[in-house]
Amino acid sequence: MWNRRHSLNFWLSAWLPVAVGILAILMESTEWMGSDNTSDPLQWLYESLFGHVSSAHWKVIHLVIRKSGHFIGYGLIGLAWLRAWWMSLPRSRFIHDAFLALVGTALVASADEWHQTYLPNRTGSPWDVLLDCCGALVLQLVVYSYMRLFRPKRLMHADEY
Repeated sequence: MWNRRHSLNFWLSAWLPVAVGILAILMESTEWMGSDNTSDPLQWLYESLFGHVSSAHWKVIHLVIRKSGHFIGYGLIGLAWLRAWWMSLPRSRFIHDAFLALVGTALVASADEWHQTYLPNRTGSPWDVLLDCCGALVLQLVVYSYMRLFRPKRLMHADEY
């Protein structure tokens, strides 16, 4: 029987955020988004908000901004994966969905870093993959903590409540 679980709208609702996240990573994994191209616009924005910064300080700030982008961006992609698995596997436990989400995040991060090794102004780093996975894991822990505190029944099997 055709039901909500099998409708196109359901699958789009579940998996479109994952696809959008991956597309965002594909767009950011270009020569144009290398640190040599992002430094000047980000420095202009930073100085517009906070005032002048020396070149030495800017290098550190720019690195922090870029690595924070990894952490937060992949954290959000990890949440998109988590949501998609949570919706697609209604009887699985949170830990199972979180593991699948972390695997999906790690695969995307690894592919992104591998791709960057072929670009002249980018480098691929296993440390960035680790940072990306940490972002996904931390945001998943935030969601888990919220669920434990405010929605504990949602963490149980669907047939147990």
